[in-house]
Amino acid sequence: MILDRTKQTLILDGKRYSREEIYALHRELGSGASPVRDLFVFLADWFDESPTLDVHTSGSTGVPKVLTVRKEQMMQSARLTCEYLHLNAGDTALLCMPLQYIAGKMVVVRALVAGLNLILRTPSGHPLADVDFPLRFAAMIPLQVYNTLQVPEERERLCQTDVLIIGGGAIDKELEKEIARLPGEVYSTYGMTETLSHIALRRLNGTEASSHYHPFSTVRLSLSPEETLVIEAPLVCDGTLVTNDVAKIYEDGSFTIFGRRDNIINSGGIKIQIERIEEILRPLFPAFLAVTSVPDLKLGEAMVLLIEGTTAMEHIEEIVATSLSRYERPRYVRMVDAVPLTGSGKVDRAACRLLAKELVYTNNMK
Repeated sequence: MILDRTKQTLILDGKRYSREEIYALHRELGSGASPVRDLFVFLADWFDESPTLDVHTSGSTGVPKVLTVRKEQMMQSARLTCEYLHLNAGDTALLCMPLQYIAGKMVVVRALVAGLNLILRTPSGHPLADVDFPLRFAAMIPLQVYNTLQVPEERERLCQTDVLIIGGGAIDKELEKEIARLPGEVYSTYGMTETLSHIALRRLNGTEASSHYHPFSTVRLSLSPEETLVIEAPLVCDGTLVTNDVAKIYEDGSFTIFGRRDNIINSGGIKIQIERIEEILRPLFPAFLAVTSVPDLKLGEAMVLLIEGTTAMEHIEEIVATSLSRYERPRYVRMVDAVPLTGSGKVDRAACRLLAKELVYTNNMK
């Protein structure tokens, strides 16, 4: 592993670029948006004299934040992942996610630290559409994996990928069943911008498949009084990080996540975890959906189901009634053209709440 930035080079599509060549290409590319330019803008920032750089949170639960992080910590995160997944110099690594977020940045840092051969593609819902050779490593969000599995040619390319990590959103049970059939190693990641990508992995297929996340050996976990996960990861973040993720920790140090504490709806005194309701409903509908809430004078909060498409309301209500208990059922159902997502592909919880409030109070007929 190369943890000295002055000695790092980038291998892009099989060609090696020195630090000086990266600076020159950065100047030549000029202005204008493109994946190549975004890559070299990031690399120019990476190789400058500053020991830190700014990263943006996804904004999935509120206003996006800018965090200043140390490059040394990013390299340590990259080292932990590459060592855990046995990624070595010359291995091909696909970059198919936006570089403005930590997930995309960390793919590049892993390539720099481990000497991986970076394969660059424009971020899209079909990242393997024009990748016609096997990959050693790829990182995707759940929607990219789902889309890829729907196209036979792309599915075959995913089958030729040795190691796949999936982050940035929940993986529903039906998608997990499809993933379990893939021959390569597939992992769900747990982490956030503050931990510089993931600090734990959960195997989704093979004999090592598990419902638990397993943290890296240098990570220490505990629970807050509110039963949210508390993280101590000195290699990748300073201090102790108290998360909003409601969790359970097991004797062997592994853990499960039930959802975010700020995604708990208190409706008439009944506490409902949004993610659990979504997990139950998503396999039952062909359309994408999200659960949110609106203020309610009687209940405090009322649950709202946002669902894409034009499914008949009677059909939706029938499925909901047979799948959820009386106290878990949405008070309102609203059809939408698209469920709001962040730039990194997560459900935009704040935007969902605003949209639901507009739809419910504009037309308060269920």
